[in-house]
Amino acid sequence: MLSKKIRTIVVFGCIAAIFAAVGYWNISPEQFLDQPAAQVEEKIDWYATNTHTLQYLPDGKVQYEMTSDKVDHVKATDITLVTKPDLNMFRGTEFPWHVQSEHAEVNSGGTEVELIDSVRVARTDEKNRTTIITSTRMTVFPQQEYAQTEQPVRIDGAGGVSTGTGMKAYLKESRIHLLSNVRGQYEAR
Repeated sequence: MLSKKIRTIVVFGCIAAIFAAVGYWNISPEQFLDQPAAQVEEKIDWYATNTHTLQYLPDGKVQYEMTSDKVDHVKATDITLVTKPDLNMFRGTEFPWHVQSEHAEVNSGGTEVELIDSVRVARTDEKNRTTIITSTRMTVFPQQEYAQTEQPVRIDGAGGVSTGTGMKAYLKESRIHLLSNVRGQYEAR
């Protein structure tokens, strides 16, 4: 019985030694030399400073109004980089969603906006109730009036504070789903 265990250990030891030897011989000194990183050239083909954009709906009502410190367009990717975007999404109503962040990246069709750093989405409704959503990063789909994130989120409003990780926000219906680690603290009335 003992000799069978010894044989098994010796066989597995030999296999391990073979793998170690093969691995050692496959290591070449060139692998440890610094390889230059591939350079992706971000050529800006146009830019604008202190921008103000106003978009209307077909019926003439304001869809959104946006200001920013700077807008850069990257030719290679057709992505627009926005510094300090400040957006009011009216959606034809008089109670807009106010969206702000430090930076944003807008895809070529303007259908997807990635808000980056100090993201704040706020709205005051017709009953003067304010809802404020904050996160570090959020993706907004303006045409669908939808926003989502996988980052931690804080929602201040409705007499309390809710926090969670990940969110799906249906802005048109003012409906927000926190996805995990949800916590709430509310005032008793």
